[in-house]
Amino acid sequence: MPQGHHKAISLQKQLCKINSYILAFLRYTDVPMHNNASEQAIWNVKVKQKISGQFKSEEGAQAFAAIRSIIDTAIKSGKGIIHELTAIANLTPAPR
Repeated sequence: MPQGHHKAISLQKQLCKINSYILAFLRYTDVPMHNNASEQAIWNVKVKQKISGQFKSEEGAQAFAAIRSIIDTAIKSGKGIIHELTAIANLTPAPR
């Protein structure tokens, strides 16, 4: 093996092991050919962390994630964000 090519050969071996996953989008139409949705899902959290430096509490981080999830789902479903948040806010809690 030529000196310095061990990383390339290691990469080649790894790619051969997972080759059916690499181009799965060619075989299955429901598999996206990019991971933009995943990157977009974490984008708001990273921006929030950069602006404020951190979340002040675990509860605050969880609340932010929950609200962001509702907003993202509304956008993907083509529904109005304000309408969906209002509908959730108007729900009465279940009796305990």
